[in-house]
Amino acid sequence: MIPLDSLALYAVACVLLALTPGPNLMYLISRTLCQGRTAGIVSLAGTTSGLLFYAVATALGLTAVFVAVPVLFDVVRWAGAAYLLWLAWDAVRPQGSGGLFARRDLPPIAPRVLYRTGILTSILNPKVALFFLAFLPQFVAADSPHKTSAFLLLGLIFIFNGTLWCLGIAAFAAKAASRIR
Repeated sequence: MIPLDSLALYAVACVLLALTPGPNLMYLISRTLCQGRTAGIVSLAGTTSGLLFYAVATALGLTAVFVAVPVLFDVVRWAGAAYLLWLAWDAVRPQGSGGLFARRDLPPIAPRVLYRTGILTSILNPKVALFFLAFLPQFVAADSPHKTSAFLLLGLIFIFNGTLWCLGIAAFAAKAASRIR
């Protein structure tokens, strides 16, 4: 199916990408720091579901659609950038008379909203989109009779690596938050 040396190279790339901070990790850390470990895990479940969306979509041929209609990929990239800008603005916009850097208490966010926001953050994450749509297909032979299962395997390896890393980060953030309090 996939040569072992290619699979090892792919696994290393997955680890390196997981170690690179991005929107998913920042979302996970912020929710864990603000609401605790449970909120972090719910947020991680959302971002992981978004990754699963990409794994399944890539296995079913989404990459071919983006190659055939490149403007669709641009739409996803720009929507992701706009979403990240909106999240940034929402986090720093002045509220009340205290100014931009005044302390403010954030209301707890419901688990379903944390999960849904995690999915959106992951699906609109340009780093993830590029990985699944441009990098991952290089590891599957064009003439392979098992392309779908190869894409799913590679997607699951990526998700497994990222989820383990993020669980560790969430545990660290939760412990740090409890010490700070």
